[in-house]
Amino acid sequence: MAGLQGRIALVTGASQGIGRACALELARAGATVALVARNEAKLAEVSEEISAAGGQATAFALDVASEESIKTGAKAVLERFGKVEILVNNAGITRDGLMMAMKRADWDDVLGTNLTGAFLLTQALLRPMLKNRWGRIVNVTSVVGRTGQAGQVNYASSKAGLIGFTRSLAREVASRGITVNAVAPGYIETPMTAVLDEKQRAAMMTQIPLGRPGTDLEIAQSVAFLASDAAAYITGHVLDVNGGMFMGA
Repeated sequence: MAGLQGRIALVTGASQGIGRACALELARAGATVALVARNEAKLAEVSEEISAAGGQATAFALDVASEESIKTGAKAVLERFGKVEILVNNAGITRDGLMMAMKRADWDDVLGTNLTGAFLLTQALLRPMLKNRWGRIVNVTSVVGRTGQAGQVNYASSKAGLIGFTRSLAREVASRGITVNAVAPGYIETPMTAVLDEKQRAAMMTQIPLGRPGTDLEIAQSVAFLASDAAAYITGHVLDVNGGMFMGA
């Protein structure tokens, strides 16, 4: 994917997994990338990796679970670059458990990070997009936001909420040349899925028609496509990248 030369992109959760892959792919396409996450050491590694490949990136410590951190971090990014043209809301956490035993804190933490964090950061960065009449917002949701998942009422709710957020915001900002889309990964090999045991992995494979897990690069390439001019006439869309786990409208 090419064609993002001169664009300023921001990726949350950029220190590892899908976020890291998205940052690398956007940089490869020519964008200057603001790397956002809590782990400054890992962010520095990603920044160095991008620089070594000839790209440009700057790391910003930011916790999307904290409104104050979002305000401070967004201000720092805008002071550094003047604008963010491509926003990838990727950061997310899980706190799995059955509904009857789920603690209120586990519900609040997941919704606060995965959904409210995306809302607050988008709000903090939207004004320059509106002013410049160009922007790309890509929200990383999940197949479970489409299908539901036992033991993940908090996570599935947050990801389904991101889909509603995507479609509603897309209608609000379309007249200003801003597109808002979502990518819904299925089972992807990342640190978040590394906690599954072999029995759980085998069970997951039976649900995937393509018979294999996805890669973070495959998600990143989908995100880069939606950020590009090739996707200029696509908005309010959820791109399912799941090997066939979910085939729906």
